[in-house]
Amino acid sequence: MPLLRQFLMEWKLYGRDRVALFWTFAFPILMLVGFGTIFRSGSGPSLTLVVAGPASPELLAALAKTPVKPLSMTPAEAQARWKKGDTAAQLQEGRLRVNTYLAAQGQMTAQIVQQANLAVQMGQAGVAPRFLPVAMESPGSAHLSNYAAFLLPGLLGMNLLSMGLFSVGMVNVSYREKGKFRRLAVTPLPKWVFLGGQVLHRLTVTFLQAAAMLLVGHFGFHITNQGSYLLLVLVLGLGCACFMSMGFALSGFAKTSEGYAAISNAFFFPMMFLSGVYFTLDSAPRWMQQAVIALPLSPYLKALRAVFNDGATLAGHGAGLAIVAAWTAGCFLVAVKKFSWA
Repeated sequence: MPLLRQFLMEWKLYGRDRVALFWTFAFPILMLVGFGTIFRSGSGPSLTLVVAGPASPELLAALAKTPVKPLSMTPAEAQARWKKGDTAAQLQEGRLRVNTYLAAQGQMTAQIVQQANLAVQMGQAGVAPRFLPVAMESPGSAHLSNYAAFLLPGLLGMNLLSMGLFSVGMVNVSYREKGKFRRLAVTPLPKWVFLGGQVLHRLTVTFLQAAAMLLVGHFGFHITNQGSYLLLVLVLGLGCACFMSMGFALSGFAKTSEGYAAISNAFFFPMMFLSGVYFTLDSAPRWMQQAVIALPLSPYLKALRAVFNDGATLAGHGAGLAIVAAWTAGCFLVAVKKFSWA
């Protein structure tokens, strides 16, 4: 069967490229293991408060009930640590100092210290403070405190984006640039067989890559798919179709690999940093949070995380998936119009 032979040929060519194999399979797993290990106990770095000199025993006792870990030092030791840039927040003589270079950790630590100090003052005034209970939950009420649970679907989505833009788009531009398309055009090989072999190859790479990451997530971080595996496969298939279509479409606008690199990076980097792969945009301006929804990766990751982390259906993600489907259809039409063997 011509399609099967072309499919196997694509795998042989792909298997010879060790660099591509590394970036496709090993690099995402290394990212998951690295970040998942660093933030294994939660969704962010540990909070340490350097206490320079004597401090209120009542305040230290109150901090023992919080995520903040006091680190007692002499004023000279604390100042030396501060100058090295290793201190996010420091308490000395009733005054808090926050490192501007570590503002995220320092401000969070300072807020907790302020709350503990207020609780101590209320206790001294004879008023027992009452704190509201806090539960760490995802939007689907799943109690997942491990950052790796948030990261894994993000990496799955980013891998699909990389596959479409670089493994599909860049390869086709390279084929055209080196004249391979012109040589294929005069062979008996039908166009649909050539393109079909590429599509089937990328689909199998996508699902093998996803399976490898799911296994690492399961055995390394006890992360499992909370939803329907059928829905998970359907969402992965939609993402593969969308970003492969984008790669084919963008490849029609470039004659050289250098030109395609500039075009593809103009799409890749905004989506990688603004779509919620590694972190959310809750601290970004409101207009940016709304604008990024127009990019396909952002609504796609919301749907993927809903299925994987929360066991949800796709009922509440119709608008987002419609955006992804619109990108898929639009890119496919552009790819068909722009594709040529020349």
